[in-house]
Amino acid sequence: MADKKLKNLRDRIDDIDMKILNLLNERAQLALEVGHVKKLDGRAFYVPSREKEVLERIAGSNKGPFPNNTLKVIYREIMSASLALEKPLKIAFLGPDGTFTHMASLRQFGSAAEYLSKKNISDVFNDVERGKVDFGVIPVENSNEGMVTHTLDRFVESDSSICGDIILPISHCLLNKTGRFEDVQKIYSHPQPIAQCREWLSSYAPDIPVMDVASTALAAEMASEDNTIGAIAGESAATVYGLRVVEAKIEDNPHNVTRFLVIGKNLPNKTDHDKTSILFSVKDEAGILYKMLEPLSKHGINLTKIESRPLKTKAWEYIFFIDLEGHIEDKNVANAIEELKKRSKFLKVLGSYPTMKELG
Repeated sequence: MADKKLKNLRDRIDDIDMKILNLLNERAQLALEVGHVKKLDGRAFYVPSREKEVLERIAGSNKGPFPNNTLKVIYREIMSASLALEKPLKIAFLGPDGTFTHMASLRQFGSAAEYLSKKNISDVFNDVERGKVDFGVIPVENSNEGMVTHTLDRFVESDSSICGDIILPISHCLLNKTGRFEDVQKIYSHPQPIAQCREWLSSYAPDIPVMDVASTALAAEMASEDNTIGAIAGESAATVYGLRVVEAKIEDNPHNVTRFLVIGKNLPNKTDHDKTSILFSVKDEAGILYKMLEPLSKHGINLTKIESRPLKTKAWEYIFFIDLEGHIEDKNVANAIEELKKRSKFLKVLGSYPTMKELG
């Protein structure tokens, strides 16, 4: 009886799989037609606002039992493959392969895009500015370690725009070739993950030497070549470098997240839920921050981030980086920025881009 029931259920699943396959190919054909229309009209192939609309509509219509976050991953891959049929995207990211920036890139653009690993943040900016890639992905902020200052500094001279951001939960693993803790005689990683796992290392590996290297990916590569080396890295590095997880989730703070920026040449279209990033320069004087933020308060604009950096070219002058709610096309945002510009030594709008609602 059970065998017969299982066969009937599996037959139904097979039938549904064939329907899904046919529908996917039908969807892909429509995506090709969309690409043809966009090409004739000179429009951008990748439209973040459209992806946001699709993902939120799917999540809003989902009645389960499939979880929304899983559906988001599935539809990201469907859209990535469909976009590749129109025009494969080239994405530069702060490498090497297997880093958290690589993971963030895959989460944003799916596996059908072409990915180019870069040695430093400036190389990512350069590839975007010279049109060698469609987009770049760079880290900008970690909830534990703060802002990535080199990213902020690079925006001062760059003509790249922020097209989106990615919030990635950061979870570290101890990896090695065998999966056995007793084989680990030394541990390698980037200084930041080491700092973020300090309590675990002190409790469970107090006598094992811990050494800094340039990246978690390099640590994983070293572990792939030596059974005695353990690497602290993300779980994706295990797949890339053929390693096994000795211990998962060894970070001290389970709420550790990193924010990454997507940079490109074109500004995304306005949606119903956007963020705008700007930078401006001021002289250091009493009450200057209040004076600069007054136009934003006057126009009822909510700030989500503010960060200051000394201007490297001039003493006692500062650059402020601000994220605010709204799009540059919104009247109140445009008016506030225009007033702020009059009070600044210089001001640059880095981008207005859609922010994704939680789908869980």
